[in-house]
Amino acid sequence: MNSEPRQIRLIMELRGEGVIDAAVLGAIERTAREEFVPPQFRDRAYDNTALPIGEGQTISQPLIVGLMTQALEVGPRHKVLEIGTGCGYQAAVLSKLCRRVYSIERHKSLLAETNKRLQRLGYHNITTIAGDGTRGWPEQAPFDRIIVTAAARDDVPQAFLDQLAPGGILVMPLGATTSDQHVWRIRKAADGAITRERLWPVRFVPLIKGTPDSKGRAT
Repeated sequence: MNSEPRQIRLIMELRGEGVIDAAVLGAIERTAREEFVPPQFRDRAYDNTALPIGEGQTISQPLIVGLMTQALEVGPRHKVLEIGTGCGYQAAVLSKLCRRVYSIERHKSLLAETNKRLQRLGYHNITTIAGDGTRGWPEQAPFDRIIVTAAARDDVPQAFLDQLAPGGILVMPLGATTSDQHVWRIRKAADGAITRERLWPVRFVPLIKGTPDSKGRAT
């Protein structure tokens, strides 16, 4: 099935909804979303909606991917940390805009499939690890940009602020429930001062500390 007309229609829809950065739109246009969704949902790959990918996770709505990526203000020399690899779609979009993406996923089985996918599709500037995303990735810090695709209940984990480089930007959802979540943009000045900006309402899965054991519980 030729996906190009649906892809073009999606790009036009995103532009109309506020994703106006040409580089971000270009990255989304060059990322084949049908490769990142389960086979049974491929006919809906270019619908502007979230879709299930297993382990209770979803591939984010394209509009949210576009808006969050745009808010991140990614540049070609940046090193980006992503919390929540999922199916790899957000990382794939980011990889077309920055130098390297480091991505953490708490579900090992989901990450195993994602790594196979990224390797097959030729994404060589994405490095992933299975682990507790709330701890960040201290061995690779600092990061110029950090994006979190799960909602923290109360506040930004201190690890993220510590691992954000001076002059860096962090974009993530905050909120105790899906009814009160908003995306926030946090900037860290050269002197370490933090400023926060609330952007728009969203609905994300919660950011969970620890990694799931064999019964799916956090450990």
